[in-house]
Amino acid sequence: MNGTAHLTIGAATGFIVANTIQTTPSTTLLLVGLGAVSGLFPDLDIDGKLRNKITLSHKVIQSVAQLIGILMVFYSLYEGTATEKWIGFGIGLGMITLSSLIKQKHMLMITGIGVVAGGFSLQEIWLILLGIYILIASFAPHRSYTHSLLGVIFFGIIAKKFEISIGINGVFYTCMAGYISHLIADIKLLPFNKRGIKLFLPVSSKEI
Repeated sequence: MNGTAHLTIGAATGFIVANTIQTTPSTTLLLVGLGAVSGLFPDLDIDGKLRNKITLSHKVIQSVAQLIGILMVFYSLYEGTATEKWIGFGIGLGMITLSSLIKQKHMLMITGIGVVAGGFSLQEIWLILLGIYILIASFAPHRSYTHSLLGVIFFGIIAKKFEISIGINGVFYTCMAGYISHLIADIKLLPFNKRGIKLFLPVSSKEI
């Protein structure tokens, strides 16, 4: 199922939760938005709508790193001692070379590190855990751990901590409903899915 469908279903779960607990219009909008985002979260393990929203383009970072590398190479040729010139030249070339290896998945890893750092700075447990989730997603194969029961449990902990932090009822249920709706929509039993999800990782890698 594509990202637009997951987003729509997730938003619908937020609307259902909001109507069930009879929230105010502003809280309803919040829950619909959270449901939509939660419905996309499992697909952080692949380039998609949500990943592209929360990360810079790797091409931007590549260009900046390459420009810095080139400037360092030229600067090292005219400044410093012979040893410093060679060191600067080597670092500049290294930056140019390594920047060509940067992929969008690496940008997600950088984002995860930034979110963890932000969580420590703000002393918010949910934000630290969210950063860890993003880091895991940056390394996990598609439809693996983010699409498993472990992923559901971990995301549930994040959602609960987030609800406690902002003090709005319905946040936990909305996030969980949105997340689980994604997994249900991706199961192999549905006729439009060629692949399923590995729900019981790491105990079993069988797709369902």
